[in-house]
Amino acid sequence: MKKFIGSLLIAFAGGVVALGAYSLIEKKNSPAPVQIQTDRTPAYMASMPGTVSTMVLPDFTQAAANTVHSVVHIKTEYQRKSSVYDNFFDLREFFGERRPQGSAPIVATGSGVIISSDGYIVTNNHVVTESNKVEVTLNDKRTYTASVVGLDPSTDLALLKIDATDLPFVVYGNSEHLQVGEWVLAVGNPFNLTSTVTAGIVSAKARNINILGSPDGSAIESFIQTDAAVNRGNSGGALVNTRGELVGINAAIASGNGFYAGYSFAIPVNIVRKVVQDLREFGAIQRGFIGVSIRELDSKLAQEQGISNIKGVFVAEVTENGSARAAGIRSGDIIMSIEGVGVNSTSELLEIVGQHRPGDKIGVAVKRNNKDLNFDVTLKNRDGDTNVVKPEEVNIESLLGASFEPVSDDLKSNLGIASGLQVTALRDGKLRNAGVRQGFILTQIDGKPITTRQDLMNLLRNKKGGVLVEGIYPNKTRAYYGFGM
Repeated sequence: MKKFIGSLLIAFAGGVVALGAYSLIEKKNSPAPVQIQTDRTPAYMASMPGTVSTMVLPDFTQAAANTVHSVVHIKTEYQRKSSVYDNFFDLREFFGERRPQGSAPIVATGSGVIISSDGYIVTNNHVVTESNKVEVTLNDKRTYTASVVGLDPSTDLALLKIDATDLPFVVYGNSEHLQVGEWVLAVGNPFNLTSTVTAGIVSAKARNINILGSPDGSAIESFIQTDAAVNRGNSGGALVNTRGELVGINAAIASGNGFYAGYSFAIPVNIVRKVVQDLREFGAIQRGFIGVSIRELDSKLAQEQGISNIKGVFVAEVTENGSARAAGIRSGDIIMSIEGVGVNSTSELLEIVGQHRPGDKIGVAVKRNNKDLNFDVTLKNRDGDTNVVKPEEVNIESLLGASFEPVSDDLKSNLGIASGLQVTALRDGKLRNAGVRQGFILTQIDGKPITTRQDLMNLLRNKKGGVLVEGIYPNKTRAYYGFGM
């Protein structure tokens, strides 16, 4: 019995030893277990079996819920299509124009954003300009006829009003705080599909894509570029951040065929806010001008001017009687910042200045001969003063299809004239149709001398019938034109 028990114990001990040795051998030869990733999982491993990521994906549900009821569908009717846009960007095609047969009106669609509970709606200028009727449909399917409060072609914005109360509206964000790489949502009505939400990131800021067609430099193009999908019908819709705050108004896409091809562009909300305030308070845009001609610095210009640091915006020329000259800024200066915000492109400068009115004082930091200087610049309007621009003045300029500036003293002396207004830009309107070319200097209208834009407005405000325009070109060629009012 003792021998049996002893043999049993020896056999048991041998089994334990053998089992332990086998376990050690198996552990040594077996592959290492998959390590669970708990932080900063590489993108290529994000979906691998056995890999766990703690990265939190963005949640857009609340931002979408806060926005869709504040974005409206806009339908407009036109008797004709007369606007001409850049071949690469056809804004009318962008928001969905259809050509009917016969004499029926042209019908177009777009989007708009409710910005107040009492019915103010912001959209694009190209969505409603020249329209005979504007119809707004809310997300709850209520329909209203909208009135156009004001238009601003220089920013491609328009303000509408419907007779309604207690409407859901989007709150303003701050586009200056928007960061490249930040998530944004585009909300609108592409292809008449109401309440459509798409997501993307901010791809770039302060983009100038040359679609507003303003040869006199009055247009402000400083778009927010995103890769959120935007198509026909989105024009005038909302671009919001993940908190549901309005950061831009969608305006255009980069496309050769009118359909989304990867990038879309929105007007920054800081410009939108200022335009809306002007249109509500004055009925016309109050643009402040710094009074400089500028060039963006690159290696070639820096080498020509002997500039070592390629940063800032180069002042090529200061306007006579302009704000910059009065403050002490000179040609050859480099504007480094405005109101403490660094500027490194024409778009950035225009965006900041475009948020101010004539009479506003802004701080401008410049570099001159490697010295840092600071100036307080009081902005002026295009006439060289700080007076409020009236709606009828804007309407007459729109009717004439031209922008004007006072003639410099040197040019007046060279041409032998005492006064005049020079045409700095031409669009569709009375003057172009009459044959006037850019650069023409108006000296008289119906035999009465023209010195300021106010003279022009006073003579044409209630004018009916024929108008005779006299003037001279910079090459001393005198010319006469006639048109009807």
